[in-house]
Amino acid sequence: MARLVDYFVLVGYDLEKTGSSDGQGRILQRFPEKDWEDNPFPQGIELFCQPSGWQLFTDKKPATFFVAVLTDINSERHYCACFTFSEAVESTQSLKSGDDDDMGIIQPAALFAPKSLVLVSRLDHTEVFRNTLGLIYTIYVDGMNVSLETVVGNLLTCFIPIAGGAQRTVTFGAGDRQVIQTPITDSIPVSGCSVSLLFKQLGINNVLCLFCAALTEHKILFLSSSYQRLTDACRALMALMFPLKYSFTYIPILPANLLEVLCTPTPFIIGVHSIFQSETEDLLDVIKADLDGGEVTVPECLHIPLLSEPLLHHTKSALSMVLDPELEVADLAFPPTTASVSAAKMLDKEIRSVFLRLFAQLLQGYRCCLHIIRINPEPVIRFHKAAFLGQRGVVEDDFLTKLLDGMAFAGFVTERGTPYRAIDLFDELIADKMDQIRLEEGTPQKVLKHIRELAEQLFKNENPYPAVTMHKVHQPTNGSHMQLHQKPFPHLDEGVVQWIIDQATAKLQNAPPAVKAEKKCMVPSGPAIVGVVDRNGSALANSARRLEVVRNCISYIFENKMLEAKKLMPAVLRALKGRAARQCLTQELNLHAQQNRAVLDHQQFDFVVRMMNCTLQDSSALDEHSIAAAILPLVTAFCRKLGSGVTQFAYSCVQEHVIWTTMSFWESMFYNDVQNHVRALYLENKDSDGSEQESCDDLEKGKSALEIASEQRRLWPTLSKEKQTELIQKEESIVFSQAIHYANRMSYLLLPLDTSKNRLLRTAGLGDLESVSNSFVTNSIAGSVAESYDTESGFEDAESSDVANSVVRFINRFVDKVCTESGVTNEHLKSLHIMIPDIVQMHIETLDAVHRESRRLPPIQKPKFLRPSLLMGEEFVMDGLRVYLLPDGREEATGGVLGGPPILPAEGAVFLTTYRIVFKGMPSDPLVGEQVVTRSFPIGSLTKEKKISLPVSMHFVQEGLQLRSCTFQLLKIAFDEEVGSDQVEVFRKHIHKLRYPQYVHGIFAFTVGQIQKQVLEPRQKEKNPSLNSWQVNDMLHGLTAGVLSLSAISHSTTTLSKNLVKNAKKTIGRQYVTRKKYTPPSWDTRSNQQAHDNEDEISVSEEPEQNALTLSTTMKSADKTLSHVVERACCRDYQRLGLGTLSNSLTRSKNEPFRISTVNRMYAVCKSYPGLLIVPQTIQDNTIQKISRCYRQNRFPVVCWRNSRTKAVLLRSAGLHGKGVAGLFKAQNAPSAVQSQTDSTSLEQEKFFQAIVNSMPHHSDISGRNTLGGFTAHMTSTGKWGSIRGGSRMSMFGPNPDIGSRLASKDGTLPQPNGGPSDAHFLRQQRAALYIIGDKSLLKGAKPDLLQQWELIPIEVFDVRQVKTSFRKLMKVCVPSNVQSESSASTAYYRTLEESEWLSQLHKILQISVLVVELLDNGSSVLVGLEDGWDISTQVVSLVQLLSDNHYRTMEGFRLLIEKEWLSFGHRFSHRSAQTLANQSSGFTPVFLQFLDCVHQIHHQFPMEFEFSQYYLKFLAYHYISNRFRTFLLDSDYERIELGIMYEEKGERKSQHIFKTVWDYIERLHKRTPVFYNYMYAPDDGEVLRPYSNISNLKIWDYYTSEVLSEGPSYDWELVNGRCEQAEDSDKQDTSAPQSKRKIIWPCYDNRSKVEPDAITKLLEELQALESELGQTTERWKDIWDRARAAHRAESKQDGKHVSSSLLISSNVHHHRRSAGMYLQESGLGSTLNLNLSLDSDSSGVSTPSSGMMGGRRSTSTLYTQFQTSESENRSFEGILYKKGAFMKPWKQRWFVLDKTKHQLRYYDYRTDTECKGTIDLAEVESVTPAAPTMGAPKNVDEKAFFDLKTTKRFYNFCAKDSVLAQQWIDSIQSCLSDA
Repeated sequence: MARLVDYFVLVGYDLEKTGSSDGQGRILQRFPEKDWEDNPFPQGIELFCQPSGWQLFTDKKPATFFVAVLTDINSERHYCACFTFSEAVESTQSLKSGDDDDMGIIQPAALFAPKSLVLVSRLDHTEVFRNTLGLIYTIYVDGMNVSLETVVGNLLTCFIPIAGGAQRTVTFGAGDRQVIQTPITDSIPVSGCSVSLLFKQLGINNVLCLFCAALTEHKILFLSSSYQRLTDACRALMALMFPLKYSFTYIPILPANLLEVLCTPTPFIIGVHSIFQSETEDLLDVIKADLDGGEVTVPECLHIPLLSEPLLHHTKSALSMVLDPELEVADLAFPPTTASVSAAKMLDKEIRSVFLRLFAQLLQGYRCCLHIIRINPEPVIRFHKAAFLGQRGVVEDDFLTKLLDGMAFAGFVTERGTPYRAIDLFDELIADKMDQIRLEEGTPQKVLKHIRELAEQLFKNENPYPAVTMHKVHQPTNGSHMQLHQKPFPHLDEGVVQWIIDQATAKLQNAPPAVKAEKKCMVPSGPAIVGVVDRNGSALANSARRLEVVRNCISYIFENKMLEAKKLMPAVLRALKGRAARQCLTQELNLHAQQNRAVLDHQQFDFVVRMMNCTLQDSSALDEHSIAAAILPLVTAFCRKLGSGVTQFAYSCVQEHVIWTTMSFWESMFYNDVQNHVRALYLENKDSDGSEQESCDDLEKGKSALEIASEQRRLWPTLSKEKQTELIQKEESIVFSQAIHYANRMSYLLLPLDTSKNRLLRTAGLGDLESVSNSFVTNSIAGSVAESYDTESGFEDAESSDVANSVVRFINRFVDKVCTESGVTNEHLKSLHIMIPDIVQMHIETLDAVHRESRRLPPIQKPKFLRPSLLMGEEFVMDGLRVYLLPDGREEATGGVLGGPPILPAEGAVFLTTYRIVFKGMPSDPLVGEQVVTRSFPIGSLTKEKKISLPVSMHFVQEGLQLRSCTFQLLKIAFDEEVGSDQVEVFRKHIHKLRYPQYVHGIFAFTVGQIQKQVLEPRQKEKNPSLNSWQVNDMLHGLTAGVLSLSAISHSTTTLSKNLVKNAKKTIGRQYVTRKKYTPPSWDTRSNQQAHDNEDEISVSEEPEQNALTLSTTMKSADKTLSHVVERACCRDYQRLGLGTLSNSLTRSKNEPFRISTVNRMYAVCKSYPGLLIVPQTIQDNTIQKISRCYRQNRFPVVCWRNSRTKAVLLRSAGLHGKGVAGLFKAQNAPSAVQSQTDSTSLEQEKFFQAIVNSMPHHSDISGRNTLGGFTAHMTSTGKWGSIRGGSRMSMFGPNPDIGSRLASKDGTLPQPNGGPSDAHFLRQQRAALYIIGDKSLLKGAKPDLLQQWELIPIEVFDVRQVKTSFRKLMKVCVPSNVQSESSASTAYYRTLEESEWLSQLHKILQISVLVVELLDNGSSVLVGLEDGWDISTQVVSLVQLLSDNHYRTMEGFRLLIEKEWLSFGHRFSHRSAQTLANQSSGFTPVFLQFLDCVHQIHHQFPMEFEFSQYYLKFLAYHYISNRFRTFLLDSDYERIELGIMYEEKGERKSQHIFKTVWDYIERLHKRTPVFYNYMYAPDDGEVLRPYSNISNLKIWDYYTSEVLSEGPSYDWELVNGRCEQAEDSDKQDTSAPQSKRKIIWPCYDNRSKVEPDAITKLLEELQALESELGQTTERWKDIWDRARAAHRAESKQDGKHVSSSLLISSNVHHHRRSAGMYLQESGLGSTLNLNLSLDSDSSGVSTPSSGMMGGRRSTSTLYTQFQTSESENRSFEGILYKKGAFMKPWKQRWFVLDKTKHQLRYYDYRTDTECKGTIDLAEVESVTPAAPTMGAPKNVDEKAFFDLKTTKRFYNFCAKDSVLAQQWIDSIQSCLSDA
């Protein structure tokens, strides 16, 4: 029994505090005045009476009622029923009252204040409270002759039962009568109609979302304008959660003063009035449900796990059937009339039935996973979550996992886990109806029937008896409660009310206590969980065949048939990936573990341990607890004898698994064993009772622990005190003994075999250990435990890293937890803590002996090392270390999803040589076969080295190392146990020393071929130390220490060439002795000058010092040095371009615009520039000295290329200094009385630029300003675009006036001149003579004068740091270190590739280059002056020359381009490649590689324009960082001369196999093999290439992604060639076996170009083989190839047929294109080509690549006409016509062909051309008519020779040679149209 109402409270407006901003309420009266002992008075009721705040109103409000819920500190809920009405505020005038009892006359009130009647109860009877408070209000309003004190007293003394289903009729003394209905079971919530109302408000999906959010502990906020609706919604959500109970903050109505509660970090369910909705907008982690609008808002940052399928679908379907039964029959022609929605209360219960079924399905079998660890004196129960999820196969169910982790489920286990208690509807459902639910799932009618049955039971629980109309409740008379003139609510007499309460309390104390019989019983467990099949498990994994293999292998092992077991072992290890095989293994091992101790020999032991490790490793989270639990007793059973008294158990070899360090695993294992022992305890008690029958004994033994516990709880009250105490002690002793047992077990599996290793693998979890320290990795959890304990204790333990202490702390933590939960006494707990260190120490002593004896075992036979071949001069630094090459993120080698054999992991050795790091070994999987695996990279390309954690399967190795190379190789190696940690450290130190030598002489390119290694040490200090001038200069400007050291090692190894140009030498010497153009100023003058300029703020320029023109000993002979400079290839290139001559002088005649200047012959002006430079003829050397100071690093503008057609020149420089920009572009606008030196320098620069302008013939006589806007009028130049589309070829640069604006700024606006708009518009119609491309940040604000003939193009470029970061990300994309999941692998690849921004940077470089090409091709010179002039500037000028000049697309020309622009002009190879110790901190920045990638992109789009192949680019990309050659060492010619490596004698090479430059090596290799040659080379003379630079047109270079594991990188040709020859010899030895011509190519393993060479290479190889057999001298392949081309050309001419030499390239040849020619594959690359062998040099094919995957595909019509038997067969009419181009394009002469068969008009460049340039479909022609000449038409042509062709898309303007021919064309076309 319980009080119906605990407190009655009268709350009113506090008039005393009306002055404050917000009104307040106060409690006027409360009854009883004293708190009940069992229920204190809740605080804050006045806030909940008016949740929106206490306010005064000008009109009277109608009475309102709602129920608020308050929760006290004990988590008990108090229901506060609030009845609020308006009451007039008393005026200051005294009230006039009569002498009698008549009602006084009340003055009309201006204001009304709210007053509340409140009932506080622990019972939720909303309607009873509404009626009762309405009764009290009616008595007050109507003035009934009833004492309010009596009604309140009776109300407070009314007691009703909490549950039981009884009806109670109550009256409160006012002639009223109410029937109170109690529920049958109080554990089932009462919901009334609130659930159906919630679904009506929000809908199915929204309510399900809130349901899942509440169960997964999210914050939920309800909003409504009705307080009662808020309470009903919260009550409904609570009812839906049954049988779970919400245990977090629950406030259905939150007052306005407490809105800050919404910011609490804990979950909640709260209701707030909708007027406060704006104040909840900032809540980012709260789910808002608008009840009035029917909307649920989930923040983007929240993820609500929803029900898993198919439960979600079934639930929605069932709810739809209940809420909308007509939906199912809506489409029927004759719908039944019975389908109707149930009444509101029954509908409410039907909805709850759906959720009750849902919970039964979610939690089915939960009782089977309850561990009862104590029965007496009170049950202690724990839930085994891992077993529940694993057995049901729902480990990946996010919703269920979070549900089981939540507080609601923890309370559910505590409340319902008890084995002996009263049961309710949910227990019955779980126990009896699960099979029915499972069977009915697919039948909607049966599901609905079951739902209604459950709904009937829920309804009956709330309404056990039919409703009776016995209620009699008084209500106010009509309109009385709205009267304005009413007395205030009377003051109640506290004494009367208290007297009534006291009378009732005394009567209650005298009454006999009511004894309620508890209906307790054993809770049924329901059906057991049925084990699910492995979700990933295919039929193969669980097939009987595989299980049979496992059983046979184990039988062979124990029968000592080791040979058979070894054969089956790989198959067993694969089978163990399936769950069934793992369970089979544990069962079989259990059978063989005789007496828990199976002594094995060494080989048996190794096999058993290996299988155990594989089982534990491959266990998924689905079953790892069950498998580990099954193996745990086995690891202490199997053992082997190591010596006298020394035995090694299996646990010492299976420790390297995370499961052993998981506390939850040990807890669940402990609880399971305790439960089994407790069960056995009570079964023994049954056995000892002789009165029990045998049949009963068998029945008892079949009972579960919960059933036994239920029986014991039933008998517990009947036992004597002694018996109870005995049972309690026995249970506690079980827990105590098991704690000792598990302390031993844990020490077995946590203490490593070698306890001297004190650093732990699991300290860092599964992450990579990026430590270079001398640390050890062992198999123990001590590190993590030590860390956590030290953190908790607050101080650092002196021996925190000690293994024993760490394990002791871990076990202590475990013991504390389980023993405290199990009720072990403190005395026993203390004794355990004393015992545990002794257990651990004793086990350590045992392990020491085991470890000592195990090291004496003979080592397991391991494969011998396969030693790699070495280059000539390459030497081993260390002997091979046995390692395992682990698979990385590239899946090809693992044989996983992509198929193929698992080549990795491989077992072998890692070798360190003076040149490379090489792994060579064989696959670990014996099924792969005897394949050799090789992976290597040059030591100079190493970018990162770090330690890594090893996979669990590598239990026989100790350390892992990851080595990443910028040649896109990754070595993930695990060192074998035989490799000591000291050897690993020595290996790492050697790597570091070789990777970053102290001096450049330590690089392999210098040490190769030396018999004795040179030891380079700094020179001893001299007595009078002094530095020469250039050293001082370098130090002042912060050059690296390595260069300074090099200068100190002055040696005489530099030998000067004998092949000098003697005349040039004499001339140079004479010229610079007689003509003293430049005299270095004195020191005083220079210092004054520097002080005056003072431009070192930004500049790091190198001002010439006093002796700056005097170099050290290696450059004392100016004549010899300069002669060498003259001899360089770049001078020959200048001569070819017409920029200089090598005849009798170094300068040309005065009428030539340019000359070769030797101002930098001693590298005094700029050390990073070459000695000879091209400058304008009119610029003197002293002018150059001045100009150089305006540029960063003194890299002033010099000419590097000249357009032979337009005579425009390409210049390069560094970026201007800030003052240089100001001086050049602003000095003239700032008048000054005295001309400063800055102005002087600016004038010199202007002269320089004017000289450049004057050098161009068509600009020298033109005055005025030219801008980029004039591009559209000058797009007449011929060129080759990366497209097959004719109409839009020039659209990218032609029609758009903002050619440079996209590069110049983000807003697309061009820099505006200083003049007015009209002038600027006028001047922009012409092109500028010179464009200066500079960094936007440096040129910001520069406003050139309108009269100048040059224009700025400011662009934004990326810096080297961005390149470095981008490349680092690119390496991780192309060579990932870890495998991505199948689902995310592809998306992650593209996403990470995009994030790397590598392709974006290539796009930027190509875009700028094409812009410059356009400018040059249209007659404007360009100066590229970006950054310091040696990175992106070099990339751009090199690409511009490559695109504009086909000479650079030959092998010789490309070499010359690199030597000139990259080597001579000082790209910082050493610095960017971090070649020495001094450059280590700068990191690797692949600027040159980026350039090669751009060339690759162009090569891909124009495959016929390059003489060299893609393999040539890969070769350079590999060797520019390999340090094998000296070509790409050091940062400038100056440094190379100083070191003596620039001009080496050609006869100096001691061995023909040792090459000092990569060019010599390429030249010799090119003579031997066509690997560098592009067979598709068919260039167009003078062709300008314009590649597409859009990211969609760019491809990832296969150099980044491909590898060949059979031989390693193919760029060291001697090594690869040697291997091939060995392989061929081995193949020829065995001739008896049948030879198959079929070859299997494994991806990533075989080199496809060698296994399946292209057609031409194959033919050349066969020719050489035949020549060798015939004894003839082998001819060079190039001679044969040239003869074949010439012969084929002659045959074609004799036949009179023209066959195109065009070649089609495709990266992925399709079947319909293979018939087009011979199957061809490029040598050394592996890509596939289609080759048409009909070669003709007279016609040049035109390759027009498309933007798709099929790069370089020709148009369809060309493919169609390529193989016709007769050319004229489909040519109805043909001839020459002039065709007007598209908008702003000129007339061009074309060869037109009218084809009646194809009904089209095609045109070509010339008659013999087979590459169709465009097609006009005659089906689209509307008319063909004569026309008048248009602008730009050919001159001297008859006006009647013009005609127009109109199509549906555009107009075509044509011009024939004469009027007759024009009429013939018109007639022919009209004839075709009429025939159609």
